[in-house]
Amino acid sequence: MPVDKDILTQYIDACALVKETEEDIRKLKKRRQTIVQSVVKGSMHNFPYTKQNFHVAGVPYSVVQNPDQLEAEEKLLEERKAAAEAIKRQVEAWMSTLPMRMQRIIRYRFFEGMTWAQVAIKMGKNVTADSVRMEFERFIKK
Repeated sequence: MPVDKDILTQYIDACALVKETEEDIRKLKKRRQTIVQSVVKGSMHNFPYTKQNFHVAGVPYSVVQNPDQLEAEEKLLEERKAAAEAIKRQVEAWMSTLPMRMQRIIRYRFFEGMTWAQVAIKMGKNVTADSVRMEFERFIKK
């Protein structure tokens, strides 16, 4: 896998996509299990015309109308999640081949969203923001 900033962006996007897709799957499953309830009022058609309340419950029409569509949607979401997880694993495998110092710099800067100054503070040992940034840029250019 080539080393460039796009890999890091892909990792961040893949992590976010996995979370978002899991939420979409939960919403889809919840929609499938949602039961709609209502009360209908009426009366007998013969004398004494007594009023009655009827409780009606069921699944939404959209679920009944096309249940295969929900299954297809869920399958697509599962495929999207699997693809994002594959990218995540590739980047994590690439990260484990890097020197530990570079792993820390990348994790702080890209995964945790710190500024270069904050990364320098985390790295310690009188490191400046510019020196950490330059170290990263030299690494990426290799």
